[in-house]
Amino acid sequence: SKLAALFEHPLYNIPLPEVTEKDKLFVVNPTEKFSLRSSGSDEWVSSSKAETLLPTGKTAYDTYPSWLKFHVGINRYELYPRRDPLMPTLLQDLATKKIVSSVQKSGGTQLKLIMTFPNYGQALFKPMKQTRDQETPVDFFYFSDFERHNAEIAAFHLDRILDFRRIPPVSGRLVNITKEIRDITTDKKLAKTFFISPGGNVCFYGECSYYCSTEHALCGKPDQLEGSMAALLPDKTLAKRRSWRSPWRRSYHKSKKAEWELNPNYCTQVRETPPYDRGHRLLDFIDMTILDFLMGNMDRHHYETFEKFGNDTFLLHLDNGRGFGTHSRDEPSILAPLQQCCSIKKSTYLRLQLLATQTYRLSDLMREAMAADPLAPILAEPHLQALDRRLGKVLEMVRHCLAR
Repeated sequence: SKLAALFEHPLYNIPLPEVTEKDKLFVVNPTEKFSLRSSGSDEWVSSSKAETLLPTGKTAYDTYPSWLKFHVGINRYELYPRRDPLMPTLLQDLATKKIVSSVQKSGGTQLKLIMTFPNYGQALFKPMKQTRDQETPVDFFYFSDFERHNAEIAAFHLDRILDFRRIPPVSGRLVNITKEIRDITTDKKLAKTFFISPGGNVCFYGECSYYCSTEHALCGKPDQLEGSMAALLPDKTLAKRRSWRSPWRRSYHKSKKAEWELNPNYCTQVRETPPYDRGHRLLDFIDMTILDFLMGNMDRHHYETFEKFGNDTFLLHLDNGRGFGTHSRDEPSILAPLQQCCSIKKSTYLRLQLLATQTYRLSDLMREAMAADPLAPILAEPHLQALDRRLGKVLEMVRHCLAR
């Protein structure tokens, strides 16, 4: 296994700083009991308002469901550990646990569902919109692109192989639209959008600002539908998150350009602006930029951090569905932060060099990592080849910076 060998490599065994109690997202409080939120949203809330305490009752850690162990393990430095024995169990739960509730997630431009399991774990379901071999048309603007379920799955594995570990675990799943959505939903608005197509398939379209209409309905075969199931982060009432606007955000306009596209010295002013003026925030942002370039994701307008840890923590890489839309062309503008700032973490650079070698080729590692997913193959072969090509371009840009 190339993947097992990669995780044994010294570059993947650089120790983290010691994790103290204040570096943990939750301090487990044995005297506090779980209660379900009365709104019927099936989210845990503690009976007190102590946000940093995770209410687990007097139960032993071994008896926690996998999603709760995942939440308890989050700390200032990582979303989950490198050698996480929990990961196979958590991914299997996402792929196989019985679904007892399906409701539409509010907000966003496209249809997403929140699904609840009997153990009160929850997952974000993104349904299949495009087949593996379809490419985003060249005339599509990035902001009108589909969100792809397989991009969410591939992004999780790529993030892990790069050793960022900032994307919550994601598994593919084949869902029965009739039994696992229509028959159990309590969402009246969603329930109204189900119909049987002329081809005899069960379809629905939900309510959202884009792509929620009969022309963009999601249809099963006859009621089987592929999708990605992402483990949800802890409820915001328990662990507040802060949303940050990306300094290299695109204009989201058909003809206007953003300031970073017009000013080659734009990075100078970013470096003088909090939180990028100290610590490793800018370097973490450039890590995210590299991840996005490898995936071809142009849609990174915001990112989030856990509020408890202030500015000294990792960035959450959420919402990756607009990655892996094209393999035949690359988008160099995604790398603008790297190009303009000419900064990269040494550890990231060394790992990227390792992933460009024959022994640890990125495409081979991704192929192996995704082979165990229930919906494998996750990416068409040309997307895997594109990863190697794009990695070469990132390394070339760093070499150019070093030469300068």
